[in-house]
Amino acid sequence: MKLQSIVLITLLCSASVTAAAPEGSAEEGQAKSTTCVACHGANGNSANPEWPNIAGQHASYILKQLQAFKAGERQDPLMSPIAMTLSEEDMADLAAYYSTQTLTGLEADPSKVELGQRLYRGGDLQTNVAACTGCHGPSGSGNPTALYPAIKGQHATYIAKQLRAFRAGTRQTDPNGMMRDVARTMSDEQIDAVASYMQGLR
Repeated sequence: MKLQSIVLITLLCSASVTAAAPEGSAEEGQAKSTTCVACHGANGNSANPEWPNIAGQHASYILKQLQAFKAGERQDPLMSPIAMTLSEEDMADLAAYYSTQTLTGLEADPSKVELGQRLYRGGDLQTNVAACTGCHGPSGSGNPTALYPAIKGQHATYIAKQLRAFRAGTRQTDPNGMMRDVARTMSDEQIDAVASYMQGLR
C-alpha cells in the first residue's frame, strides 16, 4: 500500500498539466515591485528566512500564488491584504519581473544533508515519504508547465513552515492534495532535514 501511494504521487507529478503562460511585462513589474521589496528584497532574495526567495521562480507559479492569496485560497497576514490590491495585470507583471531575477545561493546545514538528500532523491518506503525529485527535479528547478515550483536555494525555515502547513491541512493550494499527502507522512526531523537540503541546492 505504501509503495502504491508513492507511485501514485510520482505519476501525478509526471502528468502533463497545461498552465496558461502569463503575459506580464518584467519592466512594468519592476516598477510595481516597491511594496514587495520590504519582505522579498530588491531583487527577490529575501533577507528574512521566514519570507520566501522569489527570484528566479517560475512566472506561472508566482502568478498562481498571487491569485490564490487574492481569492482567499491561501492565507497570510502580510500577503493576503497586499494581493487584494493587485489587478490581474499587476500580478502578471510582478511574476514576469521576479522570474527574471537571479537567485542567491544558500548553504545547507551539514548535519542534515545526509538524511535530507536521501529523502529528496529517494523518499522513504518505510514511512511512505515520496521522493521530491519526481515533481521538483534533481536540482530543485521544478516544472513551470505543471506549476510545480522551483525550490532550490529557498530558505529552509520557509520550506519547513510550508511543509508543516500542508501536513496540518492549513495550506491547500497543492494540485490534487499531493503535497498534503506527502507532508502527512513526514516527521519533524524529516521535514527539517529535507528543507535544509533544498536550501543548499543549486
